[in-house]
Amino acid sequence: MSNEAKLELDGKTFTLPTITGSEQERAVDVSSLRANTGYITLDDGYGNTGSCVSKVTFIDGDKGILRYRGIPIEELAEKSNFIETAYLLIYGSLPTRPQLKTFSDLLAEHQFLHEDMKYHFQGFPTGSHPMAILSSMINAASCFDEGLMHWQFGKMKQFDIYVAKLISQVRTIAAYSYRKSQGLPLIYPKQSYKYTPNFLHMLFSMPYEEFDIKPEVAKALDLIFLLHADHEQNCSTSTVRMVASSQANLFASCAAGVCALWGPLHGGANQAVLEMLADIHSSGDDGSKFITAAKDKNSGKKLMGFGHRVYKNHDPRATIIKKSCDEVLSRLNISDPLLDIAKKLEEAALKDSYFVERKLYPNVDFYSGIIMRAIGIPVEMFTVIFAIGRMPGWIANYKEIMEEPKSRIYRPRQIYTGKTINSYVPLDQRK
Repeated sequence: MSNEAKLELDGKTFTLPTITGSEQERAVDVSSLRANTGYITLDDGYGNTGSCVSKVTFIDGDKGILRYRGIPIEELAEKSNFIETAYLLIYGSLPTRPQLKTFSDLLAEHQFLHEDMKYHFQGFPTGSHPMAILSSMINAASCFDEGLMHWQFGKMKQFDIYVAKLISQVRTIAAYSYRKSQGLPLIYPKQSYKYTPNFLHMLFSMPYEEFDIKPEVAKALDLIFLLHADHEQNCSTSTVRMVASSQANLFASCAAGVCALWGPLHGGANQAVLEMLADIHSSGDDGSKFITAAKDKNSGKKLMGFGHRVYKNHDPRATIIKKSCDEVLSRLNISDPLLDIAKKLEEAALKDSYFVERKLYPNVDFYSGIIMRAIGIPVEMFTVIFAIGRMPGWIANYKEIMEEPKSRIYRPRQIYTGKTINSYVPLDQRK
């Protein structure tokens, strides 16, 4: 089998090398195409373009496979936790007991924000979206660290500390962002709490009344973090890599990832699920009419949280999180009409031939939205939860660029279709 591709242009034949990944993914390397032929490739939205070579995450959408550093997501969900998985993604292997303790100790040490940052929070008006505050405050946090302000790209010194600061402080910032948006007093983290329970504490406790953290709730939220920890070269991860290629510091690059994630076509999917359920309920429907309408392409009704752009079989994360969702709803014994509608939609999607034939199965966004509503997390915080979970993946991809000896700034090309040579017209002669 040839390991070269042949391209015929303008009567000439050019050879292009091919690359085969460790999972037999194949690519044609067009890195030298423009230099050798004068042509570039056009791939709107980069849907068929490999922007990098990476060792972090593997996805096979046709087979419903997701692996972090080669380990199936099913194994990690069953046996691991978010912090151990974060270490795996960033450093390339599961931590030993001493390594995990060191990592956990660093997270605990750096979870507090500089006190002066409270004044930045005060500058945001009540009602500000938590994602806007989150991205701004991640950038602001870098101003309180002289090492980050004088960042030298490619230097590993103190990188572990910056990693710990970002992963730990992002949940502190996230909790503060929500509290600020609601006009509530800020709650400090507690050294005695582990990562996820501490976040719930900062989110829901009051100055004289500590939040009752149920183990099943903390476990479910930790699982949501783990399942969202990385997902290959999606919009936000590619954004982080793009910004990092300019030699921007870790905090700035990941703040850019937050901004990309905020978009409703990316991280806002689980919020869209709850908004759909609320619309169904407000119309007096129990979901039956909506299911019928969703099968009519002219109705304008769309099932949110069903199907996936990458997974053409099933979303492996959805299979995992469905079990957690069922357990949380059962143990909390919650009576919620929106959750009843969600169950009806799920049942229809899993049994109705229309949805089954089109592989419109409930995805991870469908179940994560239901879980977060059940445990009391407000809709405007859903994308923030996603950002906390995705932070290890962003950092892992940042680290890959930093360690790449031939790393260069990302600079996509374009095909210009505007006017050709034009002339300036003085203001008084314009029509």
